[in-house]
Amino acid sequence: MSPRRIRRDRSGPPDPVPGPERVESWPDGDWVVRRVPGAATAKAYRCPGCDQEIAPGTPHVVAWPADGARMPGGMALDERRHWHTACWRNRLRRGPGAKRKGIPGR
Repeated sequence: MSPRRIRRDRSGPPDPVPGPERVESWPDGDWVVRRVPGAATAKAYRCPGCDQEIAPGTPHVVAWPADGARMPGGMALDERRHWHTACWRNRLRRGPGAKRKGIPGR
């Protein structure tokens, strides 16, 4: 009898299902936040929290000021930013102008 191979699912939790935007209230104001599953991303973005690339296929969040969402015609595209999910959650701890250590030219 040959040993049985147990196949484990190493894919992790499923990507969040894209849904409607929601407003999150933070000490730095109200933000409209939309979760983006990895399967919905086809290009790279630069995260403003860590200044690192968000690779295509990476789940992340898109956020913009809530007051822009109430403007006629919807949000202002120039205010929309793509963030790593962890960077978005921890952005207030970083402080203004904080940069990652170890990045040349900083």
